[in-house]
Amino acid sequence: MDIRHILNNCILCPRKCGVDRTSGHTGACHMTDTVRVSRAALHMWEEPCISGENGSGAVFFSGCALGCCFCQNKAISGGKAGKDISISRLCNIFFELQDKGANNINLVTPDHYIPQIISAIDMARSRNFKLPFVYNCSGYETAEMIQLLDGYIDVYLPDFKFMSPDLSAKYSNAPDYPEHAKASISEMVRQCGGDQTRFDDDGIMQRGVIVRHLQLPDHLDDSKSIITYLYNTYKDSIYISIMNQYTPMPGIENRFPELGRTITSSEYDELVDYAIDIGVENGFIQEGETAKESFIPAFDNEGV
Repeated sequence: MDIRHILNNCILCPRKCGVDRTSGHTGACHMTDTVRVSRAALHMWEEPCISGENGSGAVFFSGCALGCCFCQNKAISGGKAGKDISISRLCNIFFELQDKGANNINLVTPDHYIPQIISAIDMARSRNFKLPFVYNCSGYETAEMIQLLDGYIDVYLPDFKFMSPDLSAKYSNAPDYPEHAKASISEMVRQCGGDQTRFDDDGIMQRGVIVRHLQLPDHLDDSKSIITYLYNTYKDSIYISIMNQYTPMPGIENRFPELGRTITSSEYDELVDYAIDIGVENGFIQEGETAKESFIPAFDNEGV
């Protein structure tokens, strides 16, 4: 794959900013074509079939094209934190995480580095690398870019954040989010979902699709619409992860007062009960005090 050709008029994300990232300019993702990583370490806080007991080998990429106002990872999503690395260094990180016992390589917020990631995976597989690759993304992707990953990604772990274009415009300046989430998830399911889903003997997913939804305060109806769409469209071809860990970041209440609190247990219970009532069986829920900043990892260049 010709990395420079793809990145010199960048259309990797739905914003299609067209910036020449190979010339040192930054796109909608806040990044040039140089890979920047803020953390590469075993991560224990994913779904049980991703983290297991050993942990997921999470590689946190700096930058993000979506830019949600409530982002818990703002330290890296704006592209300021992290360390610039080469593609060969990224490949070596995969092996280092494998040596630490990781169940998989978990590529977190990777969309703006698709060409470089493909090159790193090719390099790793030429050295007989065996772990599955997990694509942990926002849902704000184009189906065309996800098609480039066919044969490279084993497990897709996208978000489905908003069903309402008004909400996605308000909180992420992306009124087209729902249409792109639907199209990109459809392509992910084609590649890895349904009958292709499989787990190893320890219950670790080796191939499949898990769609996450982070419930926001005061938006239960939108959450129900997402769960309804996913179940009616895919039934048991995917797993649905319903998350209650929304954590209001400092100052969010000044811009969006409704987002200035965590969700209540009754809000979350109602959404989970709704999912069960409509027939969802392949799913994950969260229990306990997940809405704490302590669940946000330190983006201190560990393992980079």
